[in-house]
Amino acid sequence: MLRRCDDDESARALIAELRATYPTARHHCSAYLVDVDGAGRIERSNDDGEPSGTAGTPMLDVLRGSGLTGVCAVVVRWFGGTKLGTGGLARAYAAAVGAAVDEAWRSGLVVEVVRTPAWVAEVDHSVAGGLESAVRAAGAQVLDVDYGRRVRMRVAGELDVLGPILATRTSGGAEWESVGVATTENAASRADMES
Repeated sequence: MLRRCDDDESARALIAELRATYPTARHHCSAYLVDVDGAGRIERSNDDGEPSGTAGTPMLDVLRGSGLTGVCAVVVRWFGGTKLGTGGLARAYAAAVGAAVDEAWRSGLVVEVVRTPAWVAEVDHSVAGGLESAVRAAGAQVLDVDYGRRVRMRVAGELDVLGPILATRTSGGAEWESVGVATTENAASRADMES
């Protein structure tokens, strides 16, 4: 099984879920890659009773080579009666994860997660439409617009692009206030991810 996991806890939860779902399986081998803001990448693998280096490491190598992150792979195995040897085990686990990665791409399940600074500004109704149009034309995202006594617009983009737009549209009468980070998901291209 291959599943999106955005943090260490969700990867561990998937492994525990599959152990509970398939308690009679002899091995629940796993590998995952997750990027943690401010902490870098976490990479973990587990052979779960298979000879050392024959399951988790080959699985992790496939994930590394796929260009994906935020993903956990778990291979559940019962003893099938044929002894594969250490090389055969490594190839079998790598092939299982490779097939799952290929299927995720084929099925269009892979997304690119983009984190962009988010900003909010309040402007008069008379400039709101032009501001919204200019923000979109600059390639930034308008996340929401709230029409009240004044118009409150929340956008995602780089300040060096958004700042001059707001200054021009309001004659310097408004400023963007940081409101954290906006996360968006876009369809991913395999060529872009693997380069």
